[in-house]
Amino acid sequence: MWILLVLLVIILIIAFNTIKIVKQSEVYIIERLGKFHKVADAGLTIIIPFVDHVRSVVSLKQQTMDIPPQGVITQDNVTITIDTVVFYKITDPAKAVYEIQNLKKGIEYLAITTIRDIVGKMDLDDTFSSRDAINDRLRVILDEATDQWGCKVDRVEIKDITPPADIRDAMEKQMNAERNKRALILQAEGERQSAITLAEGKKEAAILEAEADKESKIRRATGEAEAIKKVAEAKAEEIHMVYDAMMKAKPDEKLVQLKSLEALKEVANGEANKVFIPFEATKALGSLGSVAEVMKDKKKE
Repeated sequence: MWILLVLLVIILIIAFNTIKIVKQSEVYIIERLGKFHKVADAGLTIIIPFVDHVRSVVSLKQQTMDIPPQGVITQDNVTITIDTVVFYKITDPAKAVYEIQNLKKGIEYLAITTIRDIVGKMDLDDTFSSRDAINDRLRVILDEATDQWGCKVDRVEIKDITPPADIRDAMEKQMNAERNKRALILQAEGERQSAITLAEGKKEAAILEAEADKESKIRRATGEAEAIKKVAEAKAEEIHMVYDAMMKAKPDEKLVQLKSLEALKEVANGEANKVFIPFEATKALGSLGSVAEVMKDKKKE
């Protein structure tokens, strides 16, 4: 009975050491007698107990690694702190195990030295405005260096760049001054545009007013000319009617003289200071006495 139990335990131990189940996105590095034998992919793997040995379990997933914040001196002698994260993936598990003692430490040290080399050649302002360029250069350099370790660096991101406190204060003051400058420029531009618009409005209003006044004067002059024309036509018509009536009445010389005196009276009542009497009108004045006598005789009768 005890022998069967011992045999069962031995079988279980052998089976446990023989049958290996590899998870998805992982591989096993198998050594045989201390030498690399094979890379076991996901699924069921059989190894020889006490001969084969699982050296390492390697993940094939995308991995991230935070690089501790590092103090870096820029070209203009400003010490800044840079916080970086690296995204990498193992493409050759055997190289990742056998080509370097500790892959993560190697990537970390390489990233630190590369950051110091790149940022040390840049000014402080360039480090803030050129993050994408720094990230790309870091990725290219790390990818080339880690290729021999069976690793591919997919991406490098600078999470934060922290300058000293006094530099931050100076940058904030500069930013506020720049913001105030832009505000003043925008205000001045707005006032200028407003003045231009107002001047254009006044100019347009003056032009319209002048055109309206011109049109009004033209219409007034046209109306006055039309009125004068109509008055003249009416006077002409009246004169024509009077003339026709006189012609029909067959006036004698005395009636003509009397009408001449009436016309002379109208002329004398005018605004002129001097009145020029035609020579022909004196005949009417000479016979004025006789006309008066005739009028008295008519009244007596």
